[in-house]
Amino acid sequence: MNVSDSERIASFLEKQGFILAKKTELADLVVFNTCGIRQTAENRAYGMIHDLRKKHKDTKIILTGCLANRKDVQIRMKKVVDLFTEIKDFPKNFSKKQMNYLCIKPKHTNKFQAYVPIMTGCNKFCSYCVVPYARGREISRPAKEIEKEVQALIKKGYKHIILLGQNVNSYKDDGINFSKLLKKINTIPGNFWISFVSSHPKDFSNELIETIAKCKKVCEWVHLPIQSGNDKILERMNRRYTQKHYLGLIKKIRLAFKKYKPDSLYSISSDIIVGFPGETKKQFMDSAEVAQKAKFDMVFFGQFSPRPETVAWKIKDNVSKKEKVRREKILNEILKKTATENNKKYVGRKIDILIEKQINNIYFGKTRTMKNVKIKSKIKNLVGKIVKAKITKANIWNLEASF
Repeated sequence: MNVSDSERIASFLEKQGFILAKKTELADLVVFNTCGIRQTAENRAYGMIHDLRKKHKDTKIILTGCLANRKDVQIRMKKVVDLFTEIKDFPKNFSKKQMNYLCIKPKHTNKFQAYVPIMTGCNKFCSYCVVPYARGREISRPAKEIEKEVQALIKKGYKHIILLGQNVNSYKDDGINFSKLLKKINTIPGNFWISFVSSHPKDFSNELIETIAKCKKVCEWVHLPIQSGNDKILERMNRRYTQKHYLGLIKKIRLAFKKYKPDSLYSISSDIIVGFPGETKKQFMDSAEVAQKAKFDMVFFGQFSPRPETVAWKIKDNVSKKEKVRREKILNEILKKTATENNKKYVGRKIDILIEKQINNIYFGKTRTMKNVKIKSKIKNLVGKIVKAKITKANIWNLEASF
């Protein structure tokens, strides 16, 4: 989402007469679009801003993104930052005209893969998450506006459209929910892929599962964060679903793909937080159990990091750093086994791959299931194209293929 936001900020600033500087130190204005999901990202932003201000005292600095609206950040950085502004208020600080930043036409940094935000904000208030405070309540874009943006991208030759939202399942616009929006985009003429992030298990409906499996342009990949496999921890996280419900969704997704796309491969990825306050070793093992049962293709692990203003901020972070590392390693070993097992299913099959970049004689791309693939080839000018290649080798984190 931050990449997409930055593309809109860049477009807006160019319309105000700014020109992109080749180097940060040459800029008159620097915008820091921050992420505050974890303390490490926050610390990195502080370091970069202080370093820039120390070396270039006259440079104007704007801080936006997740950290912009936090009072503690404003107090801490008031001497080095010239303007704090939330993403949604960014245009308003430059003009009296009230403008929804999602309406700004972005300056895409990629010519074949585009992020298209369909909503922003979140109403879930998970106890560990700062998003509702940083971005506010859910706001959905008009479906016609989204369709128009996607149509324009396809006409320009874009091959992969990634729909974005803190919780895309909550999308709604005048009777159009996320399932109906997917169907509308799926009918747009052209050879392109559709994928989306992120989803909440509580709102992952049977209608949505069927839509994903039925629509030909929607990729066979579902990212469904579980965060914890223990019901007590899930309750304390305010996730409002159980382990049983989550595993039931995984089963339904697999059955739907087998029913509507029997010859296709599919993948499921997730997010898991380790070391949530009060999580016992026994409760953690429920997360390990889910990882084994769900047979994930990829999991993004996060060691719990207390976020100001959240409910979990007030709970003692009583799981040591050492223990968090240990638990993450256990989950990572399980993931290595399930990912390898899933990747072996690709060997010998000829599948579509979107080529993303080339280094010397090696192409790097992704499958419709978001598997990384590398292909040795002397064929020229394949970047940005969807090609067919035969998978020859399965590694833990990627595949190898040949033409």
